[in-house]
Amino acid sequence: MISRRTFLERSAAAYAATTLPLNRLAFAAAGTGTGDPLHWVDPRIGTGGHGHCFPGAALPFGMVQLSPDTFNNDWDWCSGYHVSDSSIMGFSHTHLSGTGCGDLLDFLVMAGTGTAKLVPGDRSNPDAGYRSRFDHADERMEPGYYSVVLKDYKVKAELTATERAGLHRYTFPKSDQAYLIVDLFHGYGPGAGSCDSAEVKMVGGDTLAGGHQTSAWGKNRHAYFAMKFSKRPDKVVFYSDDQEVATPTASELKGKNLKCVLYFTTKANEQILVKTGISGVDADGAAKNLEAEAAGWEFDKTRARAKEIWQKQISKIAVTTTNETHKRIFYTALYHLSLGPSLFDDVDGRYRGMDNEIHTLPQGQHNFSTFSLWDTFRAAHPTFTLIERERVPLFMNTLIRMAEQSPEGMPVWPLMSTETGTMTGYHSAAVISEACSKGFPGIDYEKAYQLMMKRAMVDDWRGLGYYRKLHYIPADKEGESVSKTFEYCYDDWSIAHVARKLGKNDDAQMLVERSKNYRNYYDKSVGFMRPKLENGDWTTPFKPIDLGHSKKWRDYTESNAWQATFGIQHDAAGLIELYGGSDAFVTKLDGLFTAPSDLPEDAPPDIAGLVGQYAHGNEPSHHISYLYVYAGAPHKTQARVRSLLETMYADKPDGMQGNEDVGQMSAWYIMSALGFYPVDPVSGNYVLSSPLFEDAVVELGGGKKLEIVVERKDPAHQYIQSFTLNGKPQQRVWFHHSEITDGGKLVITMGPEPNASLGTKPEEVPPALKLA
Repeated sequence: MISRRTFLERSAAAYAATTLPLNRLAFAAAGTGTGDPLHWVDPRIGTGGHGHCFPGAALPFGMVQLSPDTFNNDWDWCSGYHVSDSSIMGFSHTHLSGTGCGDLLDFLVMAGTGTAKLVPGDRSNPDAGYRSRFDHADERMEPGYYSVVLKDYKVKAELTATERAGLHRYTFPKSDQAYLIVDLFHGYGPGAGSCDSAEVKMVGGDTLAGGHQTSAWGKNRHAYFAMKFSKRPDKVVFYSDDQEVATPTASELKGKNLKCVLYFTTKANEQILVKTGISGVDADGAAKNLEAEAAGWEFDKTRARAKEIWQKQISKIAVTTTNETHKRIFYTALYHLSLGPSLFDDVDGRYRGMDNEIHTLPQGQHNFSTFSLWDTFRAAHPTFTLIERERVPLFMNTLIRMAEQSPEGMPVWPLMSTETGTMTGYHSAAVISEACSKGFPGIDYEKAYQLMMKRAMVDDWRGLGYYRKLHYIPADKEGESVSKTFEYCYDDWSIAHVARKLGKNDDAQMLVERSKNYRNYYDKSVGFMRPKLENGDWTTPFKPIDLGHSKKWRDYTESNAWQATFGIQHDAAGLIELYGGSDAFVTKLDGLFTAPSDLPEDAPPDIAGLVGQYAHGNEPSHHISYLYVYAGAPHKTQARVRSLLETMYADKPDGMQGNEDVGQMSAWYIMSALGFYPVDPVSGNYVLSSPLFEDAVVELGGGKKLEIVVERKDPAHQYIQSFTLNGKPQQRVWFHHSEITDGGKLVITMGPEPNASLGTKPEEVPPALKLA
C-alpha cells in the first residue's frame, strides 16, 4: 500500500508554506458583476501552503486540466504548481486537484523565442532551460480560462478547455525564431523519471500524435494525444534523449525521452493556437475527441462556452450573505469540488479499464477516474447525492466496473486505469452503499454486493484475515492496524445497508455485528483506542500523540490515538457507551480540542490545522466536531463548527489547512456552511451545525430545491434556538435524506446563547448503528 506518508518519504522536504496576498484583478473579472456566481470563484485559493490545487482551465468533472507547471517534484507540487514560484516550465494537459501524491502533467507545451533549450532548467536558474519567469500580477484565473505573460520571451499564453481537449493561444512578439516545444518526457517525478516509454509522429505537417506510458504514482499508466497547430511551422525538429533525429512521418518515433520543437516566423502580436485532444485508449481516440469537441479554431467561443458551463455548475447552490469572504470561500469550494472525479472515456465510448484492456461503454454511460475515496466518501460524495443526481449513477457504475476488471478488486484510489492502492479501507463500498441507501436508480446493486462481499468475506487483503478471525488486526502483524480495523468496520456497516435492501437479512445482521470490532481496541485504563498484539496484549510504550508503538510501521493512518479514538462514524452511541455515558464522553471530546498540539518528530504534514489534537487538515477528523450532538450537547458542535469555518479556511493561496483532496476539504466547508453535515454518510442522516448564510437554495435536480432559511439578528449568533423541517417544528437537530430528497425547507433560528432544551434528550439524538 502506498500511503501519502510513503509518498512524502520518496520526495524532498516540502516547501515552506506561503501566504502571498491575492491579486484580486487576476480573477475578479470572471463574472460581469456580483450577481454572477463566478465573480466569487478564486482558483488561486489552495495553490499555496499544502493545498495542492492547480489554477488552470478545466470543465466540471472534465478529462482535461490544462494548467501551468512551475515544478514537477516534491510534495507541495503534486498539482505541478505552487504560488511561491516565479517561473513556469510550460503547460500540460492533466493535473490532480489537491492530492497528497503527485502524477500526470501529460504532454507539456512551452512557447519561447530564440534557440530552444531542451531541458526545463532549474527554478533557481531559469535561463538554463526553456522555462520562463513570470509575475503573479500578470496571471488571470477564472473557471475554464487561464492566462499569463512569459516574461523572458514576451509571449502571452492563454488556456481554455473542453471536456477532452485543451486549447492554447500564444501571442508572440516579432521573431524569426519563435517556437513551441512539446515535451513527452515531462511528468511528475525527479528528472521526469516517471516516463517509461513514449511515441510520436508528424501527421500532415500540422499535427503531432502519440503518447507515453508512465509510472509515477499510478504504475504503467497510458496517455495519448493528438495536437494540431493553427500555423504550419517553418521547421520541425525531433529529439530522442536530447539528440536530434529524423522527422517521423510514416512510422512513429519511439523512445523514452522524446521532444519536438516547432519553429515559426512571427509578426508582432501574431497568435498561434494549439489544440490537443487526449485519450487513455490511443492517439486515434484522442484525434476523435479533438474533432468532436474542438473542430475549429474558436478559442474565444470555447472560453465563453466554458464560462457558461461553469456558471450553470456553480449556480447549483445559491447563498445570500453580506460577508464577501465567506461567499468567496464557499463558491471556490464548490468549484474545487466540481473538478473530480474526472471523465476518462472517449467520444466513441471506448475507455481503458483497470485490467489495462480497451472496453466499450453501454449506451448512455460514462467512465470516470480520480476517486480519492478515503477522503471523499465523508462529505464530497454525500454532496454529490444532493447536487449531482444524474452523475451519481455514472460514478457508481464506474466503480462497479472497476471492481470487476481490476486485479486488485474493489477500488481504493483508482487513477486512470491504475490502482494506486493509496490509503486504508475500500471505501468504494461506502459510496456505492450510500447511493443504495438513498435510493438512486440505474445501479446494479446485486453485482456490486457480490463484489463487495468478496472483499469483505473472502480476500486475504491488508489484514482482513485477522479482522475476520480475531475481530481486530494485530499491531505486530500489520501496519496501521487500528485505522484499518476502523475503516473495515465502516465498510462492513456500509455493505450491510445493501444487504438489507436486497433482502439478505442474515448477511446484514452479521455485518452490523462485525462493524463493532472497533470496540476491541478500547483500553479503559488509558481512555484511548490502543493497538493490540496478536496475543491480546496492549502495545507498549503508549503515548496518545504517537503514531505507532515502534519504528517498524505506524499503528494509525495519518493520525494518532487522539484522533483515531473518535474515528467512529457509524456507532457514536457505542463509542459513548465505552466511556460510561454522555457526560464522560463530552469531557473526553472537550479534551481533544484543549490538549497541547504536540506531535512526534515523525508526524506527517498531513496532520495539520490543529486545534488541540483535532486535525482539520486531515480527513479522519472531519466528523469529530459533530459527535457532541450524539451525546446530547449540540451547542458544543455549533460553537466548534463555527470556529472551524472561520479559522480553517481563508480566501488566499494558503487558505486551506491541508490538502484539498479532490473536493473533500471543500465539501466539509460547503456542507457545514449550509448548516448540516453527514457524520455517517451511508445512514442518510445529516446533523445540524451553525449555518453561515442568511439563506441558501440547493438545486436538487428535476426542478426540486432545498431551501434553507436562517433567522438571526446578528451574524455572530452561532447557536440554534429552533429548527423547522418542511413546516414542522422539531426538537431534534438532525434530519434524514428522505425528508428533503423531493425538495424541502429548513428554517433555523439562531441566537447568542445555547438552547439547553433543543436536541439534548436521548430520544432526540441521531440514531446510531440502526439499519433503515
